[in-house]
Amino acid sequence: MDTTVPCRWYFGWNIVAAAAFLTLLSVGLRLAIGPFFLPIAADLGFSRSLLAAIIAAGMLCYGLAMPLAGLLVARYGTRFVLLLGTAIVVAATAWSVNARSPVGFLLSFGVLLSFGLGFTSPVALTPVISRWFTRQRGMALFFLSTGSMAGMAAMTPVFTWAIATWGWRATMVGYACVFTAFTVLAALLVVRDDAPAHTDLLPDEIAAERAQGTPPVQSLPLRQALVTVPFWQIFLGLFACGYSMNLLGTHGMPMLMDHGFDATTSSLGIGLIGFVAIFGTLVLGRMSDRLPRRNILAAIYFIRGLGFFALVLVGTHWELYIAATIGGLVWAGSIAMSSAILADIYGVRLVGVMYGLAYLGHQVGGMLSSWLGGWGYETFGTHWVAFGSSGVLLLAAAAIALQLPKRGFRLMAPFPAKV
Repeated sequence: MDTTVPCRWYFGWNIVAAAAFLTLLSVGLRLAIGPFFLPIAADLGFSRSLLAAIIAAGMLCYGLAMPLAGLLVARYGTRFVLLLGTAIVVAATAWSVNARSPVGFLLSFGVLLSFGLGFTSPVALTPVISRWFTRQRGMALFFLSTGSMAGMAAMTPVFTWAIATWGWRATMVGYACVFTAFTVLAALLVVRDDAPAHTDLLPDEIAAERAQGTPPVQSLPLRQALVTVPFWQIFLGLFACGYSMNLLGTHGMPMLMDHGFDATTSSLGIGLIGFVAIFGTLVLGRMSDRLPRRNILAAIYFIRGLGFFALVLVGTHWELYIAATIGGLVWAGSIAMSSAILADIYGVRLVGVMYGLAYLGHQVGGMLSSWLGGWGYETFGTHWVAFGSSGVLLLAAAAIALQLPKRGFRLMAPFPAKV
């Protein structure tokens, strides 16, 4: 029997499952920072602007860690990067819960913790999944994104309850313990960089590939790939994605509470977006391997942009839950779709580094929105500055996504001036 053919259960799905749960934990803390925001500010005596600036710096550091993680994965392997990131998370947590000054909290919570989470983020896991999947790459990457949304759905109410029960410091320590236990086991027992020669292709697809006898396609050098138009289109889309995601994760709960909702209702409303997104990814994942990916990406950005306008306007519990449900259907897809498009255009060899560099745009957007959410409210007394600008950026990202190359296009030479 040819062991490269996925007969019963393809081991790659074990990697996807472990990566999705690890993403739930790592991205869950990044997207569910809202429950920590007011307790930390009150306990340490920080203003909203100061704490928002620290979180914004953390978002930037999280983004800077992404290309570094991609480079380290390419050189030393996924397992090494995951274990290194775990060690950094443990050290950063111990420092954060003992920090008292703005500088100490910035260096521990803002800088060090962000690098640790960046090394255990989807960017570190996307290359190994892309290697293990060809036929169902879009679906596999969407399942990875499911972990991000499950993190928002689960971690927001869990953190809210844990902080109310034990305080934010004990909650962070408990989180670090769970995170360390799972990540170490997943890295040692599940994650494998060496994929079968024909990945998840079906027997007839493998036979057709052998019959063609074509040599493997060589992708562009990284330096040339970085100056092509599609990369920057993805970069700008991820900028809008990060701007919106981190704005909601950091200021979504405070915004809803400022509009009259209690903490429990606010956390459930934000968590509902992530919960619905879990099911949304199942549908979008199947669609991504059958329909034009750029069209799906554009629809995701467009609907999400309308959702941000709706969240600021909601006034009742039911309006909040309806807006959260509609927004959640498309909340998870942009990152998975962007990484799949990058793999399609530039090949698996470059996807880790290029995704990491494109994700830097995601975190630059997150840095700006995290800061603007606090400064804009304190300066103008309204959340429309931050949330309204997020809606506008997402609508612009939808238009940009429609300009991406069609599926099946593979960039093998410097990209022409016009697509």
